[in-house]
Amino acid sequence: MSREKLPDIGKISTTEIDGLSIRYAKAGDSKSLPVLLTAPWPESIYSFYHLVPKLAAKLFVLAVDLPGFGHSQSRPDVMAPEAMGDFLIELLNHFEITRTHVVAPDVGTLAVLFAALKRPELFESLIIGGAAMQDDLAEGALKDLIHSPVGYLVSAGSDGVKAYMDQAAKLTPAAIIDDFTTASAGRRLEEATQYVRAYVTDCPKLESQLSKIETPSLILSGKNDKIVPPVNLEFLAERLPHNHSMLLDADHRVWEEAADKYNDMIISWLDGDYLSFEKA
Repeated sequence: MSREKLPDIGKISTTEIDGLSIRYAKAGDSKSLPVLLTAPWPESIYSFYHLVPKLAAKLFVLAVDLPGFGHSQSRPDVMAPEAMGDFLIELLNHFEITRTHVVAPDVGTLAVLFAALKRPELFESLIIGGAAMQDDLAEGALKDLIHSPVGYLVSAGSDGVKAYMDQAAKLTPAAIIDDFTTASAGRRLEEATQYVRAYVTDCPKLESQLSKIETPSLILSGKNDKIVPPVNLEFLAERLPHNHSMLLDADHRVWEEAADKYNDMIISWLDGDYLSFEKA
């Protein structure tokens, strides 16, 4: 384990939601409109160590490891995009949030889109991207995981994410890499993979409904992403009625590899850019 100290992303706590232990961080002014951050996979809430301090300077931030990801407890019935969207609605109710912006890269994108379909009044705006929108639009390791048999990674543990972590460690502090790596220990990698296996059934259901999502949406992805190619950004941009999309100079981890641009765009969006994409 690294002896480095984890960066400050607010007060780290756990709470029980729908019988599951959920890790989260709170920061900023609790009287402002909240910004919910959901962690990418196979990472955790510490993915946002650049972004949280900037947002918390004037907004209330709630960063969450969704079930089965980061250091939150998993359960089979929530490990699919639509079911996770339902859980996300429960999570907002748990924290007594009736309106929020959401930053949900990677696996969070699909869950948030399902939630926005079912409860649009909960969402002020969406900041999404970096998620495969159909199983055949994924590439590389992600495509392999989507089509892997159940149980394939039951013994892999954190070794199954070693290549990803080795690459991530070129930019990300060692203490954070340790947090990411332990999130896949034991059976956790296999449990998390069940979520992307469900893309085969859930993504087609979502595609036909995207045009109904009126929430202003900012779509950010890496133009050099080898596992979630830019066609996935185009897929969303062509279907969401009120969106702005941009490919950043990065591979998959835009929140780290293009951190300055990613954070600047999010802050500008939350400062009011999103209002120009609201339904007339």
